[in-house]
Amino acid sequence: MKIFPLSEGSFTIDKSKLFVPFTDGKDELRDRPGSLLVEIQPFLIQTSKDLLLLDAGLGYTVDNELQIYNNIRKAGFDPETVTKVLLSHLHKDHAGGIGSASKKVFGNDNKMNFTNATYYVQQRELDFAWQKGFPSFMPDEVEPLMQSGQVAFLHEDKGEIDGYIQYELTGGHSPFHQVFWIKEGAETIFFGGDVTPQLQQMKMKYKTKYDSDPETAMELRLKWWEEGNQNNWTFLFYHDIKTPTYKK
Repeated sequence: MKIFPLSEGSFTIDKSKLFVPFTDGKDELRDRPGSLLVEIQPFLIQTSKDLLLLDAGLGYTVDNELQIYNNIRKAGFDPETVTKVLLSHLHKDHAGGIGSASKKVFGNDNKMNFTNATYYVQQRELDFAWQKGFPSFMPDEVEPLMQSGQVAFLHEDKGEIDGYIQYELTGGHSPFHQVFWIKEGAETIFFGGDVTPQLQQMKMKYKTKYDSDPETAMELRLKWWEEGNQNNWTFLFYHDIKTPTYKK
């Protein structure tokens, strides 16, 4: 399997839930008190069966084109060749690139940004996101999931997709957050979404203020760190500035 981090840049975020661009060498974190510095980084994974997209970024545009389209092309692929979109949860920094509630998406009548892909999302996460709404969730970003035939809703707490992708509902960060293991041959790629957002959080007992259940999230990080290192997992970190992937 081949992994392609699709970085959308570094941002700070505070209680306002606004993502403010951050340029290293120009901006100073101390000038933004109370802010957390994060990368926004979906992942593209090429397997023998699929071109997988793990979470969908902020949905920002550059020169009238989706940034995530541009990043996928830079990785050497066409966005139309993405076959599966795996969604850990629907916070706006993970769901912005899903689609659009407007009639057309960049010239396409289809409201989904990845027109040939099946989207995998927890039904309970979508229901919660729609009910909770702004500022953590954006109704316009999740509405396309409610209307599209491209969506495969997951209802179980754990299960399997296409014989080689495992998912598990974990909670911790958001009440219906889920994680994925992608297994091919002797290789395992683990995507823990925002329960495991950064490498440094895996190595210590660390509770965050932004998790819905900080105790559960901490315990899961410790569990997966031990299990993953014992079994040679490749970890993917969506919000890590310096280390998008890690394998012991």
